[in-house]
Amino acid sequence: MFPCLSTSGASAWAKTPVISRFYGIVVFLNYNDHPPHFHVRYQDQEVTVEIHSGLVTGTMSKRALQLVFEWMEEHRAELVENWERARERCPLLAIPPLP
Repeated sequence: MFPCLSTSGASAWAKTPVISRFYGIVVFLNYNDHPPHFHVRYQDQEVTVEIHSGLVTGTMSKRALQLVFEWMEEHRAELVENWERARERCPLLAIPPLP
């Protein structure tokens, strides 16, 4: 579906791709994670958020989580596209931060 890197670049997949950063919040996707979700770090807190349901696993400050949900709503289509790219082992695309 996407023009992907060859398997000879497998070592490049060892790093967790950061797809967005805003207000001290770092958003990243892991390859081969299921169900479709993304990871968020803020200070010493980390959560996972399911892309379709918004289900959160972990704990994070209310204000940071509100920003994450605002960002997710603005960029859900791009998150789904990146999820599909990850499944195909393709490079992920950066997603714009909140203004």
